[in-house]
Amino acid sequence: MTYEVTLIPGDGIGPEITAATVKALEATGVRFSWDRQLGGMAAVQAKGTPIPDETLDSIRKRRIALKGPLTTPVGSGFRSVNVALRREFELFANLRPAKTIIPGRYDKIDIVLVRENLEGFYTGLEHWIALADDPRAAGVSTGVTTRQGCDRILRYAFEYALRRGRKKVTIVHKANILKMVSGLFLEVGRVVAEEYKGRVESNEMIVDNCAMQIVLRPEQFDVIVTTNLFGDILSDEISGLVGGLGLAPGANIGTTASIFEAVHGSAPDIAGKGIANPAAQMLAGAMMLDHLGEIDAAGRLRQALFDTIITDGIRTNDLGGHASTQQFGDQVAARSRA
Repeated sequence: MTYEVTLIPGDGIGPEITAATVKALEATGVRFSWDRQLGGMAAVQAKGTPIPDETLDSIRKRRIALKGPLTTPVGSGFRSVNVALRREFELFANLRPAKTIIPGRYDKIDIVLVRENLEGFYTGLEHWIALADDPRAAGVSTGVTTRQGCDRILRYAFEYALRRGRKKVTIVHKANILKMVSGLFLEVGRVVAEEYKGRVESNEMIVDNCAMQIVLRPEQFDVIVTTNLFGDILSDEISGLVGGLGLAPGANIGTTASIFEAVHGSAPDIAGKGIANPAAQMLAGAMMLDHLGEIDAAGRLRQALFDTIITDGIRTNDLGGHASTQQFGDQVAARSRA
């Protein structure tokens, strides 16, 4: 079987790390037909828009995409490209796994954060309050949480835990202060948790305590599910436990499509130098293989990356080594072969 996938190389270091990832994915023996499309600044320069219709049409047709980091253009009229894609394809679940590869201050970390991706304070409902001498005297942002949105993401997290043999789901909230926006999330969470009682253990945690506990005792966490803003912050904190965003993949799962990506930025300061770390993008590729049901290939790709870093000692600069993007990618591809 050949999988048709939209490929968006991205901006900055995106084309370099995406090329290395494609090579590693193809080395697993899984067959792909890549439809290359533009996004971000590359698309603005070529098409005058950060998300061309051709790119959207490709994702609609193929329903799955591998995306490099995109730069959102500075200026009026352009909001986050990633946020726009999430809304366009109703990518309601943002999946962020973090697992120890290089032993360090925190060992044996294996946490998956499931973030609601469409609601909360990222809805874009904002306005200014003007005074006579100041048109921007105050800014107001409205957070929106729906029962349906809460139920969908919470059930996804519990089902994910069941499918992957995970033991516990931690529901993270701020219901003690945000009585409605976060209170509804906790209310629905308790209902869903009760339905899974006996199959998946669960607990509740206020977000500020969770942030502290992640640093103090990260081993207590398995799957964390939370709202959009809290998930955005906590997922980066968790990435810090395993070496930073260079090892942090992400998946955006939706009702009409799914998009896989490295969660770091486009790093224009090192673009074209051949020193970028493609590990996060490769791990996102492994998540895509899981999504396609190619579990064996996904496992081989992850093991190949681990062996390249730990056994072979081939590491890019951010991981304490001197390997180029191509050297690192070539070794992972060589080890990924079936």
